[in-house]
Amino acid sequence: MKRITTIICAVAMLIGMTACAQKKTETVNTQNTEPMKKTLVVYFSATGTTKAAAQQLAKECNADLYEIVPEQPYTAADLDWRDKSSRSTLEMKDKSSRPAINGSCERIADYDTVWIGFPVWWYTAPTIVNTFIEAHDLSGKVLNVFATSGGSTVDGSYNDLRKAYPQYTWGESRLMNN
Repeated sequence: MKRITTIICAVAMLIGMTACAQKKTETVNTQNTEPMKKTLVVYFSATGTTKAAAQQLAKECNADLYEIVPEQPYTAADLDWRDKSSRSTLEMKDKSSRPAINGSCERIADYDTVWIGFPVWWYTAPTIVNTFIEAHDLSGKVLNVFATSGGSTVDGSYNDLRKAYPQYTWGESRLMNN
């Protein structure tokens, strides 16, 4: 009788140890060993419209925000597209124009995906967006584009950026009006 009791206890202990080992294995297998992917929404907004779209997108993507701030803020007169001598008109006529920006995104290396947003000017991205892109190493990131516009699509802007910076990986584009 003692021998049967000893065998039953041994079998019960073996079953218990096996169950614990399986549970531990399940815990190890369910742990995510890949680093979390981080998203950044970078935007330039001259009037606040693109800022609102950037905030909406950041919330949707659970992303951080970074604003491209011009060293010299744009005034209403600077943005008058009907004035052939306005600052925005002159910048957009000169494809090599790179308006100065305040600061840089110090932690750009922390992000895997970067959304770049702007208002569409003259069917493309304002040249200050090029200033940002050229000031940062965006290698290894997926770059997406979003834009606001009073009448243009985002397609021309997106294609212009892809053509200007073919060394980067370009993802999707969105027009974010309203």
